[in-house]
Amino acid sequence: MKARAAFAAMLLMVGMAPASATVRIYDDPGGQIGSYLSKYQALRLSGERVEIDGTCASACTMLLGTIPRNRICVTPRAVLEFHSAWDPTPTGGQTISEAGNQILWSTYPGQVRKWISRHGGLGSQIIELRGPALAAMYQPCR
Repeated sequence: MKARAAFAAMLLMVGMAPASATVRIYDDPGGQIGSYLSKYQALRLSGERVEIDGTCASACTMLLGTIPRNRICVTPRAVLEFHSAWDPTPTGGQTISEAGNQILWSTYPGQVRKWISRHGGLGSQIIELRGPALAAMYQPCR
C-alpha cells in the first residue's frame, strides 16, 4: 500500500514539474494530417513551448490550434504556409481532400481562419503568413 502511495505521489510531482524544453520548428514541409495531429497532441500534453524559426507548411500549421497560443513564439524567420489538403491519385496526381480541409480549418484559431479567408482561402496556391502579420498574432521568441 505504501509503495502505491509513493508511486502516486511521484507521478503527481512529475506531472506538476514545469516544462523547460522548447521544440524548435524550422523547414517543416508538413505531411499527413493524422500523424501531425498525434504529434501535436502529445506535444500539448508535454507542456513544452514551441518556437517557429523557419518554414512551417501544410499540416505543420495545425500546431496553431493544438498548442496553446501562450506556448508558441515566432522568430523573424518564421513563415507559415497554408494550402488545401490533398490526397494522391492512382496516377500520381493530387485531388483536393474536403475531409482534410475540414480538419485543417477546424484546427486553426479564429484569427488564423480570418487571415486565410482574406488571402484567398485554402486552395491549390500556397499563401504565406509571415512578418508583421504573423508577429501581430503570436509572441516573439526571446
